[in-house]
Amino acid sequence: AEKIGPRVILKAQIHAGGRGKGGGIKLAQNPNDAEKLAGKMIGMKLITPQTGKEGKRVKKLYVEEALDIDRELYIGIVIDRATESPVVMASSEGGVEIEKVAAETPELIFKEYINTAAGFQAFQARKLAFKLGLKGDTFKLGVKFLMALYKAFEASDASLAEINPMLITKQGDVLALDAKMNFDDNALKRHPDIAEMRDLDEEDSLEVEAGKFDLNYIKLDGNVGCMVNGAGLAMATMDIIMLKGGMPANFLDVGGGVSEESVKNAFRILVSDPDVKAALVNIFGGIVRCDLVAKGIVKAAKEIGINIPVVIRLEGTNVELGKQILQDSGLEFYPASGMAEAAEKVVPLTKL
Repeated sequence: AEKIGPRVILKAQIHAGGRGKGGGIKLAQNPNDAEKLAGKMIGMKLITPQTGKEGKRVKKLYVEEALDIDRELYIGIVIDRATESPVVMASSEGGVEIEKVAAETPELIFKEYINTAAGFQAFQARKLAFKLGLKGDTFKLGVKFLMALYKAFEASDASLAEINPMLITKQGDVLALDAKMNFDDNALKRHPDIAEMRDLDEEDSLEVEAGKFDLNYIKLDGNVGCMVNGAGLAMATMDIIMLKGGMPANFLDVGGGVSEESVKNAFRILVSDPDVKAALVNIFGGIVRCDLVAKGIVKAAKEIGINIPVVIRLEGTNVELGKQILQDSGLEFYPASGMAEAAEKVVPLTKL
């Protein structure tokens, strides 16, 4: 703060937006003020609309110079699923939640869809800068800024690049006051420099653990744990749980080429979530053998012990052998012969 001040902004570094409303962005008038604010912010639990009620613990702060603001704009790039292409967005409503702008005043968000073979063209950047009301040298800087952002987005295999706000100073300069980027996990091997910046403290511990075993796990807000083979079947399983009045606690796809050990690890991760009150295992054995899945579940259950009810639906390759392994294990499982029956059984079990 002494080097860049005297007036500085302190920003909590967490993986969530909406920090300002939660007290995660503070203005310090001098270095002493900055030191006092930093002492209060480090270690605080920051709750924003994107963190949920559990919030996130602040472990790092970013300190930057406080600037004289003339205008706050928004620019961002995402992948548009409908057109299967990147879309560059801009809005004069910077400094606020862009999701709120999109919902309430979508006409204030300007878009340019990108032909990936041709890339983002200068004329498209000029169109957006014009719609933002930029003029003179600021217009030229805005165009340059947009082109540079797309170049960074493309070169880093990003799925999101967002600057909110893009600041226009009273001197006409264009600056990124706050930036956020998401990267394609599958492309991180091409970007070791980006992979090195990964902050595991900001990620869900169960998701990090699952990644060590190449398991596709995403934590959700419900209390019905799910372990399924295949992404499509996993999504269908979550749908039918909700149809029967439950809420899935996770997405967990063990994949097609699983081993007994990976099934054991998947089941261990599943039941270690304290939010899970009952679990549903839904396996349709094609490449996956039901007996192998059953062995993995039994092994995990005996090693760690389970104190929640587990509904298991097995179909396909070696299904009878798999059912026999579960029956002979001496453990209490709830068998189901179909998806609907499995969901109907597991939802009431969460209330026991």
